[in-house]
Amino acid sequence: FPLDLGARGSCTIGGNIATNAGGNRVIRYGMARDQVLGLEYVLPDGTIVSSLNKMIKNNAAYDLKQLLIGSEGTLGVITRAVLRLQAKPISVASAMCGCADFGAVLELLKTARANLGPALSSFEVMWPSFVDTMTAGLPQLRRPFAQPHGVYVLIEASGFQADAQAGQLEACLSALLESGVLEDVVIAASERDARDLWAIRESVSEYSRVLGKVIGFDIGLPTSQMGDAVVCIQHDVRTAYPDARVLCYGHIGDSNLHVVINVPSAGARQPHHEVDDIVYAIVRGVGGTVSAEHGIGLVKKLFLSYSRSAEELTLMRQIKTMLDPRNVLNPGKVF
Repeated sequence: FPLDLGARGSCTIGGNIATNAGGNRVIRYGMARDQVLGLEYVLPDGTIVSSLNKMIKNNAAYDLKQLLIGSEGTLGVITRAVLRLQAKPISVASAMCGCADFGAVLELLKTARANLGPALSSFEVMWPSFVDTMTAGLPQLRRPFAQPHGVYVLIEASGFQADAQAGQLEACLSALLESGVLEDVVIAASERDARDLWAIRESVSEYSRVLGKVIGFDIGLPTSQMGDAVVCIQHDVRTAYPDARVLCYGHIGDSNLHVVINVPSAGARQPHHEVDDIVYAIVRGVGGTVSAEHGIGLVKKLFLSYSRSAEELTLMRQIKTMLDPRNVLNPGKVF
């Protein structure tokens, strides 16, 4: 089951499906939706719908399971699932790249896709605000480079020929280093090295230790505009709150940016609503989405119209009313 989430130790299959979870390897395997062939679920009136399809191709009219996937528990309770499993790679290679700016990140992504093809399994981007804050706050993390860089990229290639991916990845990155696209590269020489590189990216679970209370965002933006959007978010938030710490990172290979903000002077009473307005206005301006993978829930309801048209929202409400007229499943969520 190829989904790889930060919550891998506590999440459930049903929860993954109900939220259409994403994670670190969407660039290769897709979202939870792409791993589901069939579902059994219970509607609010107690009707059990069994559609435990095992075929990849099934165009027999509407594919109703797609309504349940990503519905956040508002349309039905998922009880069984038929999953599409993948062969586990036997060869995995990881590297950390130092880039001068986001333009170099885009060139790296373009070249990696062309040279690595389907072997490209992760492309995680971290801005200095994230790397500097987390490595300073967590002594167990090892900084990958002696010198700072404008943007950092954690890239992974995986496949089924022993050691093949390491050579393939090294050749790709060496060429980019020689051409000046990359400023520096650290290639993991062992599993321990790889764990050390990934530990920086996965330190997100330690935010509370390092920052205290935070305001988090899971946004989707056109990849080509992501660098400019980060600059705008950092500028606008710090204009409103000069002491704000704005950490940016994400799954840039699939256009997903995470932003974590802490305003030290606000203490435990972080300005959630005010910062939401700032960030989501930027997202709306570039035609992005207020949720790339975490869903709407309670917190983002006010901003759902930034990402969905009035016609889409009307249709969604009609579906909810038809399946759950008494509003017994997750009332108050999404709408």
